[in-house]
Amino acid sequence: MSIPILEICDLHAAYGRIEVLRGVDLKVPKGAVMALLGPNGAGKSTLVKVVSGQKKATSGDIHLGGVHVQNAGSEELARLGLCTVPEGRSVFPNLTVEENLTLMSYAGVPTDAVLETAYSYFPRLAERRNQLAGTMSGGEQQMLAMSRALSSDPALLLLDELSMGLAPLIVDELYDTVAQIAESGVSILCIEQFARTALRVADYAAVMTGGRIVATGEPAEVLETMSDVILGGAA
Repeated sequence: MSIPILEICDLHAAYGRIEVLRGVDLKVPKGAVMALLGPNGAGKSTLVKVVSGQKKATSGDIHLGGVHVQNAGSEELARLGLCTVPEGRSVFPNLTVEENLTLMSYAGVPTDAVLETAYSYFPRLAERRNQLAGTMSGGEQQMLAMSRALSSDPALLLLDELSMGLAPLIVDELYDTVAQIAESGVSILCIEQFARTALRVADYAAVMTGGRIVATGEPAEVLETMSDVILGGAA
């Protein structure tokens, strides 16, 4: 069996005396799309912060591509291929679409390659290339945030609440693109409160509640057995 792109073992994290992650165990296989589901307050966002280097764990282990990265900084994680699209669409609102994308070239990626990746996955961004990012719809801003992440050629893409605040048709469109990205060989972990759209493109799913992973398996199996826990199951 190949080494998982991400392996989390007995991970704990807290805010002050309040323990939020209570022994999380999770494996994301290379080349797979995994949906991490669960209600508000389950600990999903804290897990993203710990995995992406924004918050320190109190104990446990994280391996990225077989490399131990417990409490590694964001820059080291980026060098190892981890890229996060955070909740809330991180774009520069007063720059155009093309200027937002061109900024990524400062990380050493040729501008032409950045633009080609963005416009091939999201043709709508090519139509909006001279528009200020802040004047676009939420869905288009999410496309831009994803494009900026993809320009770094990630091994593992962490998508935090991709669907937040977006219309169902736009969410479907974004997840269709997630499936295309996965076909190119990028491993993807989708953190979602709303289940059905993410499960449609996922190879595997895990359910988190009370700071622990309580179920893992294939999407249909997880949805059937854990629908009472997945509060967004009707989405």
